[in-house]
Amino acid sequence: MGKIIAIANQKGGVGKTTTAINLGGCLGVLEYKTLIVDADPQANATSGVGLDPKNTKNIYDCLINEVHPKDLIIQTQNPNLDILPSHIDLVGAELEMINLPNREHMLKMALDKVRDNYDFIIIDCSPSLGLITVNALTSADSVMIPVQCEYFALEGLGKLLNTIKIVQGRLNPDLEIEGILLTMYDTRLRLANQVVEEVKTHFQELVFDTVIHRNTKLGEAPSYGETIVMHDAASKGSINYLNFAREILQKNNLTKIGNEDKIIQIDDEL
Repeated sequence: MGKIIAIANQKGGVGKTTTAINLGGCLGVLEYKTLIVDADPQANATSGVGLDPKNTKNIYDCLINEVHPKDLIIQTQNPNLDILPSHIDLVGAELEMINLPNREHMLKMALDKVRDNYDFIIIDCSPSLGLITVNALTSADSVMIPVQCEYFALEGLGKLLNTIKIVQGRLNPDLEIEGILLTMYDTRLRLANQVVEEVKTHFQELVFDTVIHRNTKLGEAPSYGETIVMHDAASKGSINYLNFAREILQKNNLTKIGNEDKIIQIDDEL
């Protein structure tokens, strides 16, 4: 049975989609069957892996029209990586779901049908705390929170943690916090170092050891419809996400022979 990880933060531009795409891509390269669920109406994860959101059946059909997810899932160019695409229609899904008796469990019921086919299912949430995001948290085993290494990094984090606590209390008592991932780190900025120290002081063991650096290749890869590990495996962004994937695997007591050696070897070469 695959582990479902929701990537959430109601603050936009913190690296949720970048993390969903590239963590999924790295887990796939490391031979773990992975599904990205694009639960954001902006559909950036969908276009980021090379698909046109306008021309694909999508998660809206799954939630509203009860289409089986296996009929909507598309294989990407990245090894072992599939995606359940999104569409702007997802904006209207919240309104259509509002009066349904199981409105918070619609995504969970859909993903349960394909969960056994994957090692990991990664949900890319929208930058809001609406019903679709609540659905993602209800269906997930854990939630990962990307935090940008900038001044307003902690703004709204308390509200998100409060929402997680409410979901734990009312909808999903087994939901855990996978961890806080620091993103867009620039070693040249004193402020970035201060934010890293402040987040680690406040949240301690919840903060992942891996920090995602600012990297032009990370911004460039989606325009080619590729994950960073397929676009430029030697880039700093690729190294960061490969190491992050290794950290996720270690945290979940999952290893396949040779994977760690490959990552360490790349690090040694740089």
